[in-house]
Amino acid sequence: MRDGSPVKGAGLVRHFGTLEATALNMTNMVGVGPFITIPLIIGAMGGPQCMLGWVLGAVLALCDGLVWSELAAALPGAGGTYLYLTEAFRRTRFASLLPFLFIWQFLFSGPLEIASGYLGFAQYLGYFLPGLTPAGTRLITTATGLVTIFLLYRGVRAIGRLTLILWTGMMITVAWIIVSGMSHFDARIAFDFPPNAFRFSTGLLAGLGSATLIAMYDFMGYYDVCFVAGEVREPARTIPRSILWAVLGVAAIYALLNLSIIGVVPWREAMNSKFIAAEFVEKVQGRTAAGVVTVLVLWTTFASVFALLLGYSRIPWAAGVNGHFFRPFARLHATGNFPHVSLGVMGGLSIVAALWPLDAVISALLTSRILIQFLGQILALRYLRRHRPEIARPFRMWLYPLPAVVAFGGWAFIFLTSGWGYAGFGILTLVAGAVVFVIRDRVVRLKTTA
Repeated sequence: MRDGSPVKGAGLVRHFGTLEATALNMTNMVGVGPFITIPLIIGAMGGPQCMLGWVLGAVLALCDGLVWSELAAALPGAGGTYLYLTEAFRRTRFASLLPFLFIWQFLFSGPLEIASGYLGFAQYLGYFLPGLTPAGTRLITTATGLVTIFLLYRGVRAIGRLTLILWTGMMITVAWIIVSGMSHFDARIAFDFPPNAFRFSTGLLAGLGSATLIAMYDFMGYYDVCFVAGEVREPARTIPRSILWAVLGVAAIYALLNLSIIGVVPWREAMNSKFIAAEFVEKVQGRTAAGVVTVLVLWTTFASVFALLLGYSRIPWAAGVNGHFFRPFARLHATGNFPHVSLGVMGGLSIVAALWPLDAVISALLTSRILIQFLGQILALRYLRRHRPEIARPFRMWLYPLPAVVAFGGWAFIFLTSGWGYAGFGILTLVAGAVVFVIRDRVVRLKTTA
């Protein structure tokens, strides 16, 4: 298994090239995130100094992207973190525990992340439906989820083309807002810092932690191609390029997007907005233009959940193929060669997860993921370098171990400043997973000895 793929020959088609892979990552990253979180990130720090959160998020995404790039180039199979934990620790006593814990937490965090897109979609649709009720919101999120599943229920060749179409719509949306904002930019509004905005205090650290958490929610997805690596051409070359290009491109987009908006809409007004993109365009171009840009935001949001569900449906499938999860998840569609069981289950759980409030969904999905996924795979990379020399690493991160250390410290900082409630949720899900693993292991042993 020198190629690192436990699913070699399982029937997946390697069709994604660098362009499609980069588009997949970027459509995942620039979904509804910045259009609903710009007010949240301003509120977290109380002014335009919230740009520090974007900067820290970009640095963390870039450093963590190098971790993903090296692991994915060395282990170019479907499943992402699941595969990395399985292969890195294969010869240790944690060989079964860590992959199981990842799948366990993923059953919480994956659907929550996709659900945040469904909820953002419903929130922006509220610009056209000002009297939208909670029941109406649930109806919209359910319908959006079902349409996403339907569009993904097909072969990967058609999906690659559809990804490029959705990516084009996303780029049109952000370009419109950036150009409109820069043409009306007022530096006095954009840099209207409140008194003592940068004075060091525990409050500043807590606000910076919250702002970085929100920023990382917006940056999440730079690694989405890793989950469909079994369907990528020349993965050792394509995956690192698509990750780094996506992070750098989206970092530039977010910086310009944020400055464009707060340079027109005063931050005290922006932090209370539910439809900041629409209200921004309405301010500079009128109600009709605001309606058009709202449609484009909805397009971009849908593109994001499309990319998310595409990538995340491959994780339980990879675990099912290897026997670490229920066998029905290992099934591929008879004619389309895609994991239809995993797609249906993950899509259904995402629809259910959309029943929770948006702010809770965002915080819970990150804290439930940080410990075993982001911190866990950084440790997996170090272990692989030291103890698995037989696995070739065609891509090696630059300046190792500095990017890995920065990524580890950044994720730990976000987790520790997320608040006891959400940090406790992350710890609780991990402990519960360990208990379930022990029970499952004992049941398997009893059946084996019976």
